[in-house]
Amino acid sequence: MALGATVRYSRMASIAFEGETAMMLTFAQARTILDKTLAAGREKKLKPLGVAVVDSRGALRAYLEEDGNPIMRSKIASGKAFGSVAFGSGSRRLHQIGVERPHMAAALIELAGGAFVPVPGGVLIRDKSGGLLGAVGVSGDTSDNDEAAAVAGIEAAGFSAETGG
Repeated sequence: MALGATVRYSRMASIAFEGETAMMLTFAQARTILDKTLAAGREKKLKPLGVAVVDSRGALRAYLEEDGNPIMRSKIASGKAFGSVAFGSGSRRLHQIGVERPHMAAALIELAGGAFVPVPGGVLIRDKSGGLLGAVGVSGDTSDNDEAAAVAGIEAAGFSAETGG
């Protein structure tokens, strides 16, 4: 009986892995999105940015920050990206939840071990068929400008952006 349960579990894990592989964000794609996001920030003359790119599991694929950033920038950018993937929506929606229902935002942050940053600047990355590839988190300027840089980077790399707004 226990062996049968193990076999079923292994089979289900294998099927889930195969599904993820079909929509996996590669390092090359993550790096392209990161570079395009930073280029958009320079073009818009934003303050120095930190950019995190996570895959559909919320695992960090790439991070880079421009000179002049404080030490917490990486945690903020990563928290925007992770929160977006974990909640399934751009962080603008998480911000709206925080404004409308602060107790819910506090619960989400607590459940995620503090890894959520519920302000705009976390944007989902979708392929052209709508499949979730991951998210970009940007921090360094205003939240609206962070979000605009993320959207520009995602779209310049050939993907669709979802802000949650």
